Amino acid sequence: MRFKLITLVLVVMGFTAGAQITEQETDVKDILESVAENLPDDYDMTELIDVLTRYHKRPINLNKTTPEELKTLVFLSPLQISNFFAYIKENGNLVDALELQSIDGFDVKTVQSLLPFVTLNTATEYEKLSLKNILNNGENDLVMRFVRTLQTQNGFNDLPGNRYLGSPERFQARYRYHYSTIVSAAITLDKDAGEKFIGKPFDFYSANVALFKLGRIKKLIFGDYTLQFGQGLTMWSGFAFGKGPDVTSVAKKDLGLRPYTSANEYSFLRGLAATVNISKDIDLTPFASFRNLDASQELSVDGNLVQATINQSGYHRTPTEIKNKNSLSQHVFGTAIQYSKNELTIGAIAYQSKYGNQIITQKAVYDKFSYTGNSLTNIGAYYNYTYKNIYFFGEVGKSSNSGLAYVSGALVSLSPIVSAAVTYRSYDKNYHNFFNQALAEASDAVNEKGLYGGLNITPNKKWSFAFYGDYFQFPWLKYRVDAPSKGYEILSQAIYSPSKTLKFLARFKTENKQQNTDLAVPINYLDDVRKGSYRFDVSWQVNKKWSFQNRAEISQYKKGTAVREFGYLIYQDVIYAPTFSKISGNVRVAYFDTPSYNSRIYADEDDVLYSFAFGMYSGKGVRTYLNLKYNLSKKLNIWARYAMFVYKDVESVGSYLDEIQGNKKSEVKIQLRYQF
Repeated sequence: MRFKLITLVLVVMGFTAGAQITEQETDVKDILESVAENLPDDYDMTELIDVLTRYHKRPINLNKTTPEELKTLVFLSPLQISNFFAYIKENGNLVDALELQSIDGFDVKTVQSLLPFVTLNTATEYEKLSLKNILNNGENDLVMRFVRTLQTQNGFNDLPGNRYLGSPERFQARYRYHYSTIVSAAITLDKDAGEKFIGKPFDFYSANVALFKLGRIKKLIFGDYTLQFGQGLTMWSGFAFGKGPDVTSVAKKDLGLRPYTSANEYSFLRGLAATVNISKDIDLTPFASFRNLDASQELSVDGNLVQATINQSGYHRTPTEIKNKNSLSQHVFGTAIQYSKNELTIGAIAYQSKYGNQIITQKAVYDKFSYTGNSLTNIGAYYNYTYKNIYFFGEVGKSSNSGLAYVSGALVSLSPIVSAAVTYRSYDKNYHNFFNQALAEASDAVNEKGLYGGLNITPNKKWSFAFYGDYFQFPWLKYRVDAPSKGYEILSQAIYSPSKTLKFLARFKTENKQQNTDLAVPINYLDDVRKGSYRFDVSWQVNKKWSFQNRAEISQYKKGTAVREFGYLIYQDVIYAPTFSKISGNVRVAYFDTPSYNSRIYADEDDVLYSFAFGMYSGKGVRTYLNLKYNLSKKLNIWARYAMFVYKDVESVGSYLDEIQGNKKSEVKIQLRYQF
C-alpha cells in the first residue's frame, strides 16, 4: 500500500510541476494515432516507433533515398512512393522540400506528415565501414522497463493445480546500436508477469547483427529477422496493416529482409539471411531459420507424439505453459528472387517448413481441411506495376498438395484530391501457410473470398474524407459458424481542421457477420451479428502550453432477434506543455458503460516510449492514467505511468488466473532510457 501511495504522489507532483511534450514525440504520436485503426489489437508498435524516432533524429535524405527506405514510412502509399521516384527521374533532385506538393498524390496532409522525417541535406554520411567508425560514431540506445499490476491476481495465490509459478513483475531490457545505415545490432530480453525470475531472469531472448551496403550484398543478418514479400500471401513474418481509414493500406508495402527488434515471442525467424544483388535489376534473398515453438502435445493412436496446437502468446507462467515451451522444432529453408526496373517489380518465393513432430487435424468439423503433417512447401509469385496514375499489385500462393490463394488490386489517383483502392481476394479452404498475413477479414487468409473498394478525398486543407466497403464470403465452416457464411463491413469518416490547432473527426463503422444461433435448437442455424460504432473526436491546442482531446463513442451490438445492446465511452485527455521544461506529461479520465463484452470499445492510449497501448473498455466504470517523462540529462530519460480501471457493481475483475478480488485494477510502469 505504501509503495502504491508513494508512486502516485510522485507522479502527481511531477505532473503539477509542469510538462513538455517534445516536438519529436508529438510528431511520432500523430503518426501512430493515424495508423492505429489499421492494426490488429495485439500489434507490437516497438519497431514502428523505433523507425520513426530514428528518422526524426537522423532524417531521410530525399535526394538519396530508395523505395525500400520510403516504404518504412507507414503513411506513404505505394502509389505515392512510385510517383515520387517518377518525379525525381523526370525533374531531377528536389530543391526545396515543399516541392513535394507538386508530386501527384502528395496532398497537404501527406507533406505535413513527411516533413519531420526527411531532409535535403547533401552532406555525405559517414559511410566508410571501419572498426574505428563503428566504435566511435555509432548510436547506442539502452531501454529498461518495469511493469506491475498492483492488485494480486488469482494465479499468484498459493493454490493447488494450475497457477503462476513466477513473480508478478514484468521486466524488459532492449539495446539497439546503429552506425549510419550500414550496421545495426539489437538485443531484447523479456520476462512476462507470472514467469520465473530466479535462476534465469529473462524468459525470452532475441538478438541480431545486420550489415548493409556490402557491395553486391545489400543486406546480411545473423540472428532474428523478418521476411516481408509481396502482399503477405506466401511469406510475411511479423505484423501487417489491415483495413482502416487510409484505404491505400490494403496494398502492402513489402520490406523484404529486416532485422527483428520486437518483443513479440512468435512472429520472427531465427538464423541467417541475406539479400544479394546478382545483376543490375535482380535481387536474391536466401534464408534459413532454426527455432523452437511452443506447442501442446498428445499421443496418437499408434503411440507417437504429435502436436495438437501451436501457442503464439509467448507466456510461460503455469506448469502447462512451461511444459509446452519450445516443444516443437521448426526449420525453414527458402529463397526469394525479385526483378525491379522502373515502374515494374516481379518476384517469386519458395520455401519449405519442417517440424519436429507430426501436426494433426483437430476434431471439430470446421478444422477438416486444416494442415496435417510435418513438412510443408509453399511457393508464390507477386507483382506491382505503376502505369500513369494507377498502381497495380497482386500475389498468388500455392501450398504443396493443397489449395491456391490469390489477391489482386489497384490504387488509383483519380484527381489531385481523390484516390481510390479496389482489391479482390480468393483463398481456398485448404490453403496452408504458417507465414500468411494477406488482407483478410478473418485472422488468417484462408477460406475466404472478398471484394474491397474505398475512397480517400481531400478537397482542401481543411477537409478530408474516407470511405470503404468490404464484402466477404467464407465458403467453408468456421469456429462457431456451422455453415458457409458471408458478411460486409462499411466505414465512413470525415475530418475537419479549420486551423493547425483545432481538429474535428466524425466516424461511422458497421459490420455484419453470421454466427451460430444462441438458441437451444436441434440443428444450429446462422444468425446475423451486427456491430456498429459512432465516434466523434475533437482536439485543440489552446496555447503553447495547453492541449486537449475529447472523444465520445457509441457502440451497438445485435445478434439475431435479441435485444440490441448500446455502449458508450467518453474521455478527456489533457496535455500541459511549457517550453523548455524537463518534465512532460499527459492525463486521461474516461467513463464507459457497455452491457457486455460484445459491445466493448477500443481506444488507443498514450504510453511510455516504444509502447503504444490499445485500451479495451468493457463493463461499466472509470479509466484513468497519467504519463510522465523527466529528462535527467541530455542522454538519460525516465518515464513513469500509472493507469487504473475502477469498475462499478462488480465483486471481481478478470477471470480464472487473472481474476482480481474487488473492483479495481491498476498498473505501474517505470522506464529508463540511456543514449550514448
